[in-house]
Amino acid sequence: MKRIAFVFPGQGSQEVGMGKAFYDQYESVREQFYQADKRLGVPLSQYMLEGPDETLTKTENAQPALLLLSTAIVKLLEDKGVQAELVAGHSLGEYSAHVAAGTMSQEEALTLVQKRGQLMEQAVPAGQGSMAAVLGLDVEAIERVTTEIRDQGEVVEVANYNCPGQIVISGSKEGVDKACERLKEEGAKRALPLNVSGPFHSRLMKPASEQFSKELGHASLQDATIPVVANVTAQPVQDQEKIFNLLVEQLYSPVRFEETIQYMMDQEIDAFVEVGNGKVLSGLIRKVNRRMKTFNIQDPESLEAFLEWYKED
Repeated sequence: MKRIAFVFPGQGSQEVGMGKAFYDQYESVREQFYQADKRLGVPLSQYMLEGPDETLTKTENAQPALLLLSTAIVKLLEDKGVQAELVAGHSLGEYSAHVAAGTMSQEEALTLVQKRGQLMEQAVPAGQGSMAAVLGLDVEAIERVTTEIRDQGEVVEVANYNCPGQIVISGSKEGVDKACERLKEEGAKRALPLNVSGPFHSRLMKPASEQFSKELGHASLQDATIPVVANVTAQPVQDQEKIFNLLVEQLYSPVRFEETIQYMMDQEIDAFVEVGNGKVLSGLIRKVNRRMKTFNIQDPESLEAFLEWYKED
């Protein structure tokens, strides 16, 4: 049997119309969308299928929307007999990974990520936090510059180690703006502010993490049935107590995605399957290793294409 890893996209991969083809074709998907609307008390499926875009893009809507589609696809894959050897997600996507690994139910995860999104939105007043993607500069230079700017009293740090040549920084607006100027001087090809609502994966998310730990404490977490490679450590975890601590830390710690992919590749994986909307993670994986086989499943056609490969002898 082929050895595969599931990876799950995070915030930014949402778009109006996501999941529509699955919704139209599968009664089980329609039922999950209906139950999610009921559980969350908002017409989430309408935001996903019809928009408007500005409503779907709100953190408290985008996070459960992405999780709902990813985990609905996982259920379809399970029905087809597809089993992953290990799983991981990018930021929010780590929750979809935990649903796939049996750590939490889809229903509980939806409530958690809705609350997570609300707390992240509230942690820093609008306009005071920022994030930026830094392209074409080595990690050491970025870490040195962000440390220098922190020493000057501003908040800025690495938020995502995505792939070679693509690092995301996060912090106060002033800190990120200063860092972008300095990083361009250091030779970065580009330093682009991101269209996000807050300084995610920075120390400015600490207050949100403290409140979120109480929410997570009410959830009935289980040990994972397959290893989940954690964002914070880029190492596998299955113990529920460790998972709890890592999910709290994840809010203010960098996402070590490149190391996560490298670890998973070392486990003799035949292919990565990006489960959910978009192809962002597949692109990052190919930048880590361009020969690695990747699939993304976001509609029935891409599901069938993957299954055809998976069932080949």
